[in-house]
Amino acid sequence: MSLVRMIGEDSQFNAELTNAGSKLTVVYFFASWCEPCRMVTPEYKQISNKYPNVVFLKIDVDQCRETAQSQQVTAMPTFILYKNKEVVDSLKGTDLNQLEEKIKQHGGNAQEGEDDTAIKGHIDLASVINKSGCECLNEADDHPLEHAFTTKGGYLESDCDEQLIISVEFNQSVKLHSLKIYGPAENGPKTVKVFQNLPNSLDFDKAEHMEPTQTLELTPDDVKEGTLINLRYVKYQNVTSITLFVKDNLDDSETTRIDYLGFVGSTGASTNMADFKRVAGKKGESH
Repeated sequence: MSLVRMIGEDSQFNAELTNAGSKLTVVYFFASWCEPCRMVTPEYKQISNKYPNVVFLKIDVDQCRETAQSQQVTAMPTFILYKNKEVVDSLKGTDLNQLEEKIKQHGGNAQEGEDDTAIKGHIDLASVINKSGCECLNEADDHPLEHAFTTKGGYLESDCDEQLIISVEFNQSVKLHSLKIYGPAENGPKTVKVFQNLPNSLDFDKAEHMEPTQTLELTPDDVKEGTLINLRYVKYQNVTSITLFVKDNLDDSETTRIDYLGFVGSTGASTNMADFKRVAGKKGESH
């Protein structure tokens, strides 16, 4: 049985997104004359059965022209992912393995009612992280920062001692509500100083002595998977970059480990149309 709902009229689109609320919603834009669409439709139905907590919609661009135009759909098939009526990701083409990875990335693998980013007005900001502008000081060669941006396995670990400096850049201004920092109770991070919008790179000496935007003292419960670490939201209203100085870990171990690092908040626009480009047809310092 397929869980995909067909949208037959433009007026239904906004209603469906509103009803979905904070649930991840995947919208498949297709055309009846599109041969690649015919190929992926059965697989899309199969994916819908695997994620009962995700809303799956299907829109014929010829029947709902206004919706397709408003979402800047210019090629078929196109898949757009939403949370709280905001675009969080998109995919053009027939690689549904990539679509499934995006679903997992944005919380689709959570159990019903357990989506840890289900905060009204906020989304997981993974899709607006500029990974080419991120860096980590004192990361181990075989456990770099990029491993902490995914739940596919792997983790970030410090190298020569327990300290880390993690710099994360966003491709647009965001408002930060909370952090996700998952790690083991033994050597997960403990004292974390949070800095925002630093004009220059931070080294360990500066990190020790500079006044942060906020200092977090984490417990084993804080670093459990599924936990959100709330920030002083009023202080994070125009964030283009975040730097985390991990000073020590929970068990005074030699190295610190972070299994996943995520950010929850909101973007400046209700839909980030800059993510959709028109297409034709078919650094580091050490201790």
